[in-house]
Amino acid sequence: MREPRYGFEHFECAPGLRLEAHERVAKLQFDSLNRRLDKIEQLIERLERRLWLTVYGVVGVILSQAIQSLMNVSP
Repeated sequence: MREPRYGFEHFECAPGLRLEAHERVAKLQFDSLNRRLDKIEQLIERLERRLWLTVYGVVGVILSQAIQSLMNVSP
């Protein structure tokens, strides 16, 4: 609670309560947004790993075909 100012007791007023409620709602919305962003970042990282595995797989197939063709050419 807030401290009394100028010797008066603290009291709740409607605009102050509305402001506090709005601040709580905004905090909940930002927390939810941050959780969603974290989840999206994790999904992007997983997708990036899969993409790199695909790239390495394609490069491996191309290299193995090149080596195989070189082995077939030379006796």
